[in-house]
Amino acid sequence: MKKTKKIRVKNTEIEVFRKRNSDYISLTSIARYKNKDRSDYVIQNWMRNKDTIEFLGLWEKINNPSFKSIEFDGFKRQAGSNSFSLTPKKWIDSTNAIGIISKRGRYGGTYAYKDIAFEFASWISAEFKLFLIKEFQRLKEIEIKNKRLDWSLKRNLVAINYRIHTDAIKNHLIPPELDERQINFTYASEADILNIALFGLTAKEWREENPEKEGNIRDYANVNQLVCLSNLEALNAEFIRQGLKQSERLKKLNKAAIVQMKTLLGIKSLDKLDNK
Repeated sequence: MKKTKKIRVKNTEIEVFRKRNSDYISLTSIARYKNKDRSDYVIQNWMRNKDTIEFLGLWEKINNPSFKSIEFDGFKRQAGSNSFSLTPKKWIDSTNAIGIISKRGRYGGTYAYKDIAFEFASWISAEFKLFLIKEFQRLKEIEIKNKRLDWSLKRNLVAINYRIHTDAIKNHLIPPELDERQINFTYASEADILNIALFGLTAKEWREENPEKEGNIRDYANVNQLVCLSNLEALNAEFIRQGLKQSERLKKLNKAAIVQMKTLLGIKSLDKLDNK
């Protein structure tokens, strides 16, 4: 997962950096909305305000047990005077602050915890702050959705890996072993190679056995069989590239179908798809 992501607020790209399981939003990017060429100056000007220092100090006292309150009191007394100036680095080094961080590298600059970033954005523009909150929330919603999908995928992969090592599948659900007649028979169609490996008969044989049904054998396949069939197609293509004879490919595909169907039949999530 990327540590730095981007959101777009009023035609301005804003970087969001993840550190210590928390989101830090780029103050440098927000400052560019106000002054593209002097973003550092904009941040320092904001940090000169007495209200800003009080807000930063209060945030650190609540969230940072290692915050140096004595050094903070010194800044608080000086804040607002014409001679007072403060940079993010000086604030961090002097007070051991964690709400603001300075980052080097590709996405370098000054970042702040979301609460502080929203406060800075409010100082820049109330309208900009509202749009920033909206886009940040949208980013988090997307991340939550992706995490759910990733968790679901991993759960299914774990289930597959587990089922590969089990034999707790009813024998009548597994494709039958092929006899010598089927193995030695030369099929005219590569599609029928896959059909015979998975279903145990050709498309023509299926039609003869099911004259009342429309379509073909694959139209009546369940989700498990369709997943297996897709995998067999890739395997068969690789076997062809390796120059294997048709009869040898058929043996390998049938064995692969047996193993994969044992696996797929144990995955309940695929059964749910088949019932939709």
